[in-house]
Amino acid sequence: MAIFLLLLLLLVSAVSGDEDAYIGVNIGTDLSDMPTPTEVVALLKAQRIRHVRLYDADQAMLLALAKTGIQVTVSVPNDQLLGIGQSNATAANWVARNIVAHVPATNISAIAVGSEVLTALPNAAPILVSALKFIHSALVASNLDDQIKVSTPHSSSIILDSFPPSQAFFNRSWDPVMVPLLKFLQSTGSYLMLNVYPYYDYMQSNGKIPLDYALFRPLPPNKEAVDANTLLHYTNVFDAVVDAAYFAMSYLNLTNIPIVVTESGWPSKGDSSEPDAIVDNANTYNSNLIKHVLNNTGTPRHPGIAVSTYIYELYNEDLRPGSDSEKNWGLFDANGIPVYTLHLTGADTVFANDTTNKTFCIAKRGADPKMLQAALDWACGPGKVDCSPLLLGHPCYEPDNVASHSTYAFNAYYQRMAKSPGTCDFKGVATITTSDPSHGSCIFPGSSGKNGTLINGTSLAPSSNDTSSARPPQSYGTGSFTTSVMIGVLLTGAVFL
Repeated sequence: MAIFLLLLLLLVSAVSGDEDAYIGVNIGTDLSDMPTPTEVVALLKAQRIRHVRLYDADQAMLLALAKTGIQVTVSVPNDQLLGIGQSNATAANWVARNIVAHVPATNISAIAVGSEVLTALPNAAPILVSALKFIHSALVASNLDDQIKVSTPHSSSIILDSFPPSQAFFNRSWDPVMVPLLKFLQSTGSYLMLNVYPYYDYMQSNGKIPLDYALFRPLPPNKEAVDANTLLHYTNVFDAVVDAAYFAMSYLNLTNIPIVVTESGWPSKGDSSEPDAIVDNANTYNSNLIKHVLNNTGTPRHPGIAVSTYIYELYNEDLRPGSDSEKNWGLFDANGIPVYTLHLTGADTVFANDTTNKTFCIAKRGADPKMLQAALDWACGPGKVDCSPLLLGHPCYEPDNVASHSTYAFNAYYQRMAKSPGTCDFKGVATITTSDPSHGSCIFPGSSGKNGTLINGTSLAPSSNDTSSARPPQSYGTGSFTTSVMIGVLLTGAVFL
């Protein structure tokens, strides 16, 4: 017991707790209707998300993230790992193309080299450390090594005997990789990237792990898991896995490497064999996880020490192979509509996520231009939308195309109808989004405009007695259709954001 208590003191003193923890999100791309980079960034801003992890180094996304201040972790995909791990020049070219070309405008703070390589791509394990070193050397050559850390995400399954945490150790068959890898992280001031999925621990436990323990729900003291060696009490699976990783590093005599959880979450939908993959559980887990992290709770081994975490994931990915649950880890659907509203009272520094009241109606990408024009004509005519901002010389005339003009008109109608069900359809050419479509001086109804002015979408239609609103028919699209104009815009109220 004395040995374990001494180890506890050493571990607590070795891991720095100077920085506050943060919550980030992973952005996958296996969607049939992937939002554009601009739409993704608009959602990140609306949700006050300041940290993101990309699974590649997509150029368009990195450009869209420029000048936002959002901290970005970019990734070397597994299919590029062998080339980089075998060639310093290949690694240098990758850094020049994907990092140097984008900083400082894009705030790249880390590079994840591969993903779960030891378990997903074991044949590349022998060159993993070389890949990290080559990438790091290229950063040194560009004087970026202090700003950008290099690491590689691991599955928590590389930790054996994870409970009690004090007895955990890494799979020893990977010692030839893990020892030099951890020494590299230590020498460069980087951190261990770990993917932690209590959902899978719960599912694979054959009933030994209670659901409440996996979901961060409060447990009575007699239900908490106790590490008999340290007498530390564990109230959730997440903390137990993180502490198991700390202990596993300590058994390799490496005790001053912090941990960042690069993936964690809970699916909101599953097939018949996954009864606990439901919206309520996903909401409970992610809401509790966010509060746990942002409160700087730390773990029983390291109370108050930051364990920054990236939620898996921002969007549901309908093209992912596998069971239904594999497609339903997202917080939002492809249109930016929340799958559920997080319960974050008292932790509102991130995820504004009552976005159900911040929705807009836009034209669907790829919609038939003739159908869009017909719908635009209806909205600006019988729909009684004020379409004067779409006229030549007015704020929303540009870009002068039917999709852009339709989006303005569809949204104005949707807001005027108080976002009632069915008011954003227009015979299938419209869809709802949480990304504000306003641009430049064109401020859309329902948007927070310049100087905090909120355009009240319920006041766009003129009254039935308003005779001043009559205008000759004018064209609002690029086609041959014409539309009657109804004028009567009212700007109301200052809202301080």
